[in-house]
Amino acid sequence: MPDNKQGVAYVDHKLVPISEAKISLLDWGFLHSDATYDVVHVWRGKFFRLDDHLERFCSGMEKLHMQVSYSPDELKSILKNCVKATGLQNAYVEMITTRGQPEQGSRDPRSCTNQFFAFAIPFVWISKPDEGLNLIVSQRQRIPPGSIDPSIKNYHWLDLVMGQYEAYDKGAETVVLTDENGFIKEGPGFNIFAVKDSTLTTPATGVLEGITRKTVIELASTKGYEIVQGNLSEAGVLDADEVFATSTAGGVMPVTQVNSQVIGSGSIGPITQILKNAYWGLHDDVRYSCPVASV
Repeated sequence: MPDNKQGVAYVDHKLVPISEAKISLLDWGFLHSDATYDVVHVWRGKFFRLDDHLERFCSGMEKLHMQVSYSPDELKSILKNCVKATGLQNAYVEMITTRGQPEQGSRDPRSCTNQFFAFAIPFVWISKPDEGLNLIVSQRQRIPPGSIDPSIKNYHWLDLVMGQYEAYDKGAETVVLTDENGFIKEGPGFNIFAVKDSTLTTPATGVLEGITRKTVIELASTKGYEIVQGNLSEAGVLDADEVFATSTAGGVMPVTQVNSQVIGSGSIGPITQILKNAYWGLHDDVRYSCPVASV
């Protein structure tokens, strides 16, 4: 019997063990990275900001001229059933719509039947909870927003993956990419913040506006910190008192080294710690979380 604790997927209108989940070789989601997706996490049996993730997912489909036959409530039910079938209390839950396959002999995306998939697997951490990230700033350019709208979550990751290899070659764990002017954009699956004199700066354009990023901006505002959404330079990061990354896969994560330079004290900074604690505290707030059983 398959071990459902390894994950469960929703494929072809039914639940299957994650090891049996498959996509057609001819699906343009595979052939062309023609897909959109979103990831929501479950923590201690509760979805966090599920409605926000679904709203972004549905917005991405609309912008890409995709549609599925499920209502938002039906999508919630599918995600819930994936999680329930695993029995996991802490899970990484992904929903995906691909372009699908066109009519035989056609290259017209309008002839494709869009496909929906979902899965739940054990919670994924970008970095270990109690350790700081060691990253580099790469001059490799992130795909510009004039080419791909970054508000649509997508699988165009070759720039990020090549940046990761650059980081590995330099003894770091991960990377943030820049734009044509050298300003920092984002990393593989995370946004970046720099803290200087209690002011938080995060890139304003050319990035996915992450749900965790949004949560941190809201939390920082309520705690009286100044927030600047604008340009963030490499020098600004290296001169920061604190640097942290935000992602559904890990929440608020301290960055303790950039380009081999120690940031601050080399451990989690006080503002990062405050925001990290507040972020995880929201997981018990009924305004932001909902039990899997009640979805």
